[in-house]
Amino acid sequence: MSLGNRAGKPRLPPRWFIRLAWWVHRRLYRVCGGRVGLWRPRGNGWGALRLTTTGRRTGQRRSVIIGYFEDGPNLVSLAMNGWGDGEPAWWLNLRTHPDAVVDLAGGQKRLVRGRAATGDERSRLWTRWGEIDTNLDAYAALRSSETAVVVLEPRPGGSDTVPGS
Repeated sequence: MSLGNRAGKPRLPPRWFIRLAWWVHRRLYRVCGGRVGLWRPRGNGWGALRLTTTGRRTGQRRSVIIGYFEDGPNLVSLAMNGWGDGEPAWWLNLRTHPDAVVDLAGGQKRLVRGRAATGDERSRLWTRWGEIDTNLDAYAALRSSETAVVVLEPRPGGSDTVPGS
């Protein structure tokens, strides 16, 4: 399905629809006890993971489901806020408190540390996202600021066993 118009500029669904879709996705994940709603990337596609960060103002745990792909041991996402302006709250939280927890399909948990990719690494990872989403540059042009490429690196001893989970 193409979300573009005849002029070649991408057209997004209304903001309320995007927010509703993600709300339903999170609700489905909760109602099904985490058995539905997350998947691993396959072929030239992206996967979905659940990221739990520490709130930058409240200090409380905040969870969101985001798209990602794997780059060696790292998980890579985009801080895109549904292609709307402004940074997503999870990215602002991660910039303040970079240590987080990721839930992956199959019940695997990882301790991760988030950071923005820069320089050649950012270019390489952006190009990889462009292979997954051929409209990436057009969607990114809808935003008034650069979209951060977020790298979630494993923390030492951070696979499968997460304290307090």
